[in-house]
Amino acid sequence: MDDAIIKVTDLVAHYGDFKVLDGVSFEVKRGEIFMIVGGSGCGKSTLLKHLCGLMRPTSGEILFEDRNVSVMDADELTEMQHSIGIAFQSSGLFNSMTVGENVAMPMREYGNVDKALIDDLVRFKLSLVGLAGAQYLMPGELSGGMRKRAGLARAIALDPTLVYFDEPSAGLDPIMAAGLDDMILKLKRMLATTFVIVTHELESIRVAADRVLMLDNGNVLFCGTLEEIMQSPIERVRQFFDRKPDEYITQGNLG
Repeated sequence: MDDAIIKVTDLVAHYGDFKVLDGVSFEVKRGEIFMIVGGSGCGKSTLLKHLCGLMRPTSGEILFEDRNVSVMDADELTEMQHSIGIAFQSSGLFNSMTVGENVAMPMREYGNVDKALIDDLVRFKLSLVGLAGAQYLMPGELSGGMRKRAGLARAIALDPTLVYFDEPSAGLDPIMAAGLDDMILKLKRMLATTFVIVTHELESIRVAADRVLMLDNGNVLFCGTLEEIMQSPIERVRQFFDRKPDEYITQGNLG
């Protein structure tokens, strides 16, 4: 079996005349936590939308389990999207539905799941993310961290091999963010799930990432392990991970 679950080759994307991604290439290995980082406006969220099939590239190729996402028709895209999990930055929960109904929705709509088992499966998925007993609560009754966990429970409702997570720690205090990092690590161990995570949280990267892709102005600046990042001589990489302002580069100071 190929070790790569995702292969991206020479991906180019535009918003109108503005080039957002410029020849991006990388691979994501099965079972790893792969984090996408970079400064604001570097193309992280745009890349994630292309990986999910929510946007079409100008050119280039995205393979998910050897199937070319970039040329799929609408039915093929829908089928592919039902086989992955997507956890949104805002959690993406429907406020008119209970937490349990939110988690059950993919099972009822897309999964070949015995209806008699759905309630038990919902309770199990919620217990995996530390929300046992929360199925009858409304999203508005949850804290920010709990909403993120509920969104993650829905993302893993159909046992996907791959989960995309957009800014999981955004808006969370350090304790909540650390708890979510632990949850992602636990799910990786228990379910062998591959995670592709867009983030800017340095502590999450240090704790959870197997490998990191850093974008800068739509280009791949670096891709490798945390150990390789710490040894990188690239100034922009050092600036990001040392949390230095732009003067750090303009003054030519490598510390």
